[in-house]
Amino acid sequence: MNFYLTEVDIVAHTYLTTEELSDRIKYDVRTIRERLKDSVLLEGVHYLRPFGGRKILFIWETIEKDMRQASLYGL
Repeated sequence: MNFYLTEVDIVAHTYLTTEELSDRIKYDVRTIRERLKDSVLLEGVHYLRPFGGRKILFIWETIEKDMRQASLYGL
């Protein structure tokens, strides 16, 4: 059986709480929770719930990449 490493396997991710993400992107915590989560920031892509719990951890590298792409392409 052959196993191949992908970029996702190699890259270490930076996981942020809502408060930490708020500090980085300069949006209010409430705006992130009520307006961005599940409309722009998608579960399984931009954030996850570790161990199936209620806590949310945002994946910084994915969010940063998508923000840059949206800025470049005017999305």
